[in-house]
Amino acid sequence: MGFGDLKSRAGQQALDTFVSDKSYIEGFQPSQADVVVFSSLSQAPPADLPHALRWFSHIKSYSDSERKGFGGQKKDLAKYGPAGDSKAADDDDDDDDVDLFGSDDSEEEAEAVALKEKRLAEYAAKKAKKPAVIAKSNIVLDIKPMDDETDMADVEKKVREITKDGLLWGAAKLVPVAFGIKKLQIAMVVEDDKVSVDDITEKIEEDLEDFVQSVDIHLFQKI
Repeated sequence: MGFGDLKSRAGQQALDTFVSDKSYIEGFQPSQADVVVFSSLSQAPPADLPHALRWFSHIKSYSDSERKGFGGQKKDLAKYGPAGDSKAADDDDDDDDVDLFGSDDSEEEAEAVALKEKRLAEYAAKKAKKPAVIAKSNIVLDIKPMDDETDMADVEKKVREITKDGLLWGAAKLVPVAFGIKKLQIAMVVEDDKVSVDDITEKIEEDLEDFVQSVDIHLFQKI
């Protein structure tokens, strides 16, 4: 009767054959029939039984509470499967046997398609909520003064006045170069999509052309 022992190879083969052209054990949407058969399996069918494995994975994708809410009534496991399916067909009216594309079946199939589309939309929405990774770079600039009389504290102040969305200035220090001249080393973190390091260096050279001899990149690393 039915599938037999679904924990055995023979029972799982019978299930694989049964669902090879079906989405569910009964009808066109998940029901308590699927729950009964699903619960009778101790584990997923092997990969060489692809139809049974596909059906099992689909029913498993629902939560316990969702499975409890499936329609239909639970019956004995023996009522499902090849023998149970044939008996159920014999009990139906002749019109039901030949009316393979009746309106009820069409409505159930449409509901099944709608349910599948809803689950795909929910998955896509959940995936879209994951925060995007923002690419950033850590950069240290070498800013050389015009001469030894340049006020580097004032230069640093003016550099920090340069603001841009995606730019964050960090620590700074003075480093001796030669003949009493000190260059300014200043760190910054930039969002790669928003800030170009070339734009920043050009901005410094343009705004501080009377005080700055050159701006070079001392360190550039991706974060």
